Amino acid sequence: MRSVCKTLVPLLTVAALALWSGCGGKTVTRVDPGEQIDLSGSWNDIDSQNVAADLVAQITGAAWVENHLVEAGKRPTIIVGTIRNRTVEHIPMKTLTADLERAFITSGRVQLVASPDEREQVRQERAEQQDFASQETMARWGREHGADYMLLGELNTIVDQEGKTQVKYYQTDTYLVDLETNIKVWAGQTKTKKFISNRKYRS
Repeated sequence: MRSVCKTLVPLLTVAALALWSGCGGKTVTRVDPGEQIDLSGSWNDIDSQNVAADLVAQITGAAWVENHLVEAGKRPTIIVGTIRNRTVEHIPMKTLTADLERAFITSGRVQLVASPDEREQVRQERAEQQDFASQETMARWGREHGADYMLLGELNTIVDQEGKTQVKYYQTDTYLVDLETNIKVWAGQTKTKKFISNRKYRS
């Protein structure tokens, strides 16, 4: 009898676990990172990528780039400054900044300098090289490339709601400022509108 019980208990435990797992629990499915998925209708990764691509296409395709090439004889150098979140949503603006920087580099039309935080890390490494790297390989001081222009901007939203249906409108306004003269050489915007409906229809 005791041996039967010893055999039965593990079997019942496995059966109970199988039954519990079949009745519910979380399901995770991997999807293509480029697939457009909107669950809440709030700002998401696809919005960030689309806005960055649109803005960089506008910026690098504008006349100021050719004007700079003629006057300076070289590609303009840009630094991405602060893009402020003026919406009521929690939006990770660093993601938008990273998407903008990646799009700028990919375009090949401009040069991009590192952010202040990144520069501090590079300078620390350069300082350590003065003591520990050979003369032939160490990076020298005073050779940093200064930016010609800074990109600034803000993200705003307007929400129009009626019952369980709402329209979310996002507008990203950005402008490019000459760091030497404070002249705005370019200004542009992107618009994103989402229709969100929570209504359930019965057939």
